[in-house]
This record gives sequence, structure tokens and C-alpha cells, in this order.
Amino acid sequence: MKNLMHYLGLLAKLLVFLLVLGFALKNSQSVVFYSYLGYVWQAPLIVMLGLAFVLGVLTGVLALLPTLFRLRRQAGKIPAPADTETATDIRPV
Repeated sequence: MKNLMHYLGLLAKLLVFLLVLGFALKNSQSVVFYSYLGYVWQAPLIVMLGLAFVLGVLTGVLALLPTLFRLRRQAGKIPAPADTETATDIRPV
């Protein structure tokens, strides 16, 4: 069963890769990005979309960092649970 799930995961990754590759091949025409101060950048559409995706992911991670640090700080203040395994091993004589 474990091997089947492994192969299904590989198949899903291959399918996503092929979909993205087909999307990239269909959208290979150049687009122009106009920025402030007269800056112009020309690149294929898939490059622009990839950069937009990466910038979105980075923005999301940066927005999550304060919450992540706060939760880690709170988790560090919680005392570790007592080891109950050794207490249950003691048998009356």
C-alpha cells in the first residue's frame, strides 16, 4: 500500500509538471512590464507569471513570520509533560 501511494504521488507530480510545461509552451510570447520611472522589462508570459507567483509566496511567508515567531515563543514557555512511563513501571511488591 505504501508503494502504491508513492507511485500515485509521483504520478501526480508528473501530471502537474506536464500541465505547467504545456502552459509554458502555449504562452511563450513576450509581454512588456511597465514599471515606475520609465523602467520597462520584456520577458515571456510564463516568466512573468512565475515571478508573480514567487512574489506572492514570499509576501505570504513574510506576513506569516510574526505569527510564527509568537507561537514558537508561546510554545517554548509551556512546560514539558511529565514522563508518566517510568511512574507506571513501578509495581508493588
